Amino acid sequence: MATSRGGPTKAARGVLSIRLLGPLDLSVDELPVAVTAGRLRVLLAVLALSAGRVVPVDRLATALWADEVPPGNPRRSVQTYMARLRSALGAESIGSAPTGYVLHADPENVDALRFVRLLRAASAASDTVEERARVAEALDLWRGRPFEDVPSTWLEESQTPWLLESYLAAVEWRLDLDISAGRHGELVVELSELTARYPLREPLWARLLIALDRSGRRADALTRYEIVRARIAADLGVDPDPTLQRIHADLLARRSPSLVG
Repeated sequence: MATSRGGPTKAARGVLSIRLLGPLDLSVDELPVAVTAGRLRVLLAVLALSAGRVVPVDRLATALWADEVPPGNPRRSVQTYMARLRSALGAESIGSAPTGYVLHADPENVDALRFVRLLRAASAASDTVEERARVAEALDLWRGRPFEDVPSTWLEESQTPWLLESYLAAVEWRLDLDISAGRHGELVVELSELTARYPLREPLWARLLIALDRSGRRADALTRYEIVRARIAADLGVDPDPTLQRIHADLLARRSPSLVG
């Protein structure tokens, strides 16, 4: 869809869908809408994270100018950018209140909010089949790093860390369900890739050692322990955490290791 001067195309009022867990993606009534101007992408992302709730002007201004000198009248500048964003989404898509602005979007149509909701549903699941299905559905929403192409220090520092931590915790949750179900062999490749991507994430290494051992590869598990021990010592100057050390001791004693001591 064409843009003008780096800004967004116009779109009729409709059902908004915003994806933030990777490159920003916006659609209205399932039709893509381009928002290329950086500050408009920031506004859209911040509003989407609180879809259906008023976002204070101060928070919007902080997200826009966290690492810059703000304009002389931040409220007026936010208002100007908001008018441009309304032209992309439709005038009725963004409401205003005395304290700020609200994006009229269903939280289910914002992937970051749906991700959190699905994890809550998994926690309340009545059986492990439903639990795993909800966790897997939540993880499938991820397409890359959150706010990958949204230029905001505020988002990077205040929102990305907890989203990434929630993602990794959900990955480990799903891995635990798969280990309990006996899918050890098929997990080794995935865990090898994950530990390469997050080399200091000790819970992932613990699960890799367990999966290797239960796949009949105890020697490989001991070798991997030495790899992570050396990496932690070199990068952090400490020993592996107690769980990894206990798993290592179990492997040496030819006991079947587990995450719980």
